[in-house]
Formats: sequence, structure tokens, C-alpha cells
Amino acid sequence: MRRLGLGSQGPEISVIGFGAWEAGGDMWGPNPPEDEVVATIRTALDAGMTWLDTAEVYGRGTSEELVRRALEGARDGVFLATKVAPKPSGTGFRAEEVREACQASLKRLGTDRIDLYQLHWPDRTGVPVEETWGGMAGLVEEGLVRFIGVSNFGQEAIERCLAVRHVDSLQPEFSLLILDHRELIRWCGDRGIGVVAYGPLAFGLLTGAISTETRFDERDWRSGTMGMGNYQRLFAPGKIERSLAVVDGLRPIAERLGVTVAQLALAWVWHQPGVTSAIAGSRNPRHVQDNAGAGDVELDEATLAEIERLLPLGPDPA
Repeated sequence: MRRLGLGSQGPEISVIGFGAWEAGGDMWGPNPPEDEVVATIRTALDAGMTWLDTAEVYGRGTSEELVRRALEGARDGVFLATKVAPKPSGTGFRAEEVREACQASLKRLGTDRIDLYQLHWPDRTGVPVEETWGGMAGLVEEGLVRFIGVSNFGQEAIERCLAVRHVDSLQPEFSLLILDHRELIRWCGDRGIGVVAYGPLAFGLLTGAISTETRFDERDWRSGTMGMGNYQRLFAPGKIERSLAVVDGLRPIAERLGVTVAQLALAWVWHQPGVTSAIAGSRNPRHVQDNAGAGDVELDEATLAEIERLLPLGPDPA
């Protein structure tokens, strides 16, 4: 699998990483047995993914604990990323709270270092980002963390962090169906900030396995029962048809290249300027193996231009 450098100061990581949001359960329907989830994570590593992304809020710590089990005896060579969230969902963004959260994650992960520690989303409680980022920088100085990044941050907040210390990475949502942060991603690339994109398969829509007839378990946020914003953007009636039109346009391209629709969608993400890696999560070993294959898919300029013509332009229709 191809590897790219995480910004100007980070190591090379696989262009497809494993996202452990689904491993934490809570929002994806009935949970499979934990042993199956652990086996799926190990399948991701065996398939060539060199890094894993989790967070303290995924399953309220369950995801980190499952990652620990999957890495028993195999921690070396795996780039491990996790996140701290602001209150009330997470431990908080005060400097002392960030340190507390880091220590708790280290314990759940069963390791003495976190390779990439990230702020999960911007704080809305009034904690200055400079204080939070200073606390993150302190973790690097202590040797508890190697690199630090942000997730779901905009340019203004990133610039405030840069005034304190370099930002090693940004984790934004980015896919063929969600293009909001395209210019921000290019901006980060120009400043040596690595970009690891989540949601690159638009939560299953870009796998080609979902249709307008698909019905999700009521415990799955894609059923529309949990008030998630991306349900309204991608899965709601009137929006899912727009999403699937892009998928239909990808099918002949994927067939010509001898790849799956999911592999094509993932490869497109890591071919975009500024992107280091796409984070693909699943609780199914077969899907994980398919996702890993996207790390070997090379797209030439003509193919990228062909895909570009399929992309939804402008705002979502009302």
C-alpha cells in the first residue's frame, strides 16, 4: 500500500487508515461480538493499513479498549491516533483536562505513547484554543504524545493554534459527496499540515451497496432516528437520490479500472492535493480488505478529470 508523509514533520503512513468509530458501537445498529471487532481491526493491519484512528468518545471508551485488544503483541509499527473532546461530551479542553484525558486514553489503549493526539471538534464553552493547544504541546514535551492535530476545525482556529505550535494534522470530513473543506485541505497542504479525511465513503453510500430501498436498523443513525446532520445531507428522501447518482456515474469507471466502487472513491480521496490518508471504518473483515485495496489504485489525470465531472456542484438543493 502506498504511504505518504503526514505533513512536513510527521512520518509516512498508509494512504488508507482504519477508523474505529464503528468499533465503538452506539450509532451503527446492533453491535457484533467484540471478538469479531478485534479480528476486523487485525485484518486491517494485515491488509497493509499502518495506522488506526479512535477517540475517547467512541462508545465512551469502548473503541479504545477494543483497539488495545487488537494491538496486543503488535503495537510496534502501528501509528496510533486518538482524540480528546470538549465538555460535555468529552473530558474537556482546559490544559489540565487535556492531560487527564490523555492519561485515560493511554490506559485504555494499553500503551505508553500516543502517536497522534487530536482535538475532536472546536470547544463551545469558552475555553481559549490557545490554552488548549498549549496543553497539547505540553504533552509532546512530556513525551506522552508524538504529534498533535485537530479535527473539524476551520482555518481561523488552526491559525490561532499555529501561533502557539505547529499543527501536525487536520481531520476533516471529505468525500466525493462532501466537498465543503476542499480549499481548507489545499491550504493545509501548503502549510505542511497533514490531512487525514474521515467519511471518505460517505458512510456507506459510496460503496455501491446502498440503494433507495435500503432500510437501516432504528439504532443506526442512517435511519434518521438520531438527528444527525449528515442524515439530512446524504440519506434523507430527495438527497439520497442525488448521492446515488454520483455512485451510478462511478460504476463504469470502476469496472474499466478493475476495482470496486468503494476502492475508486477511496483512491480519489488520497489523490486530492493536501490529503495524506483516508480513514475507512468497518466492522466487516471483507469490507476492510476491500478498502485496503484502494491504497494500490493509481488514478491518472484523465480519470480524475472524468470523476470531477460527476461531482455535485453548488449547495445541496433545499
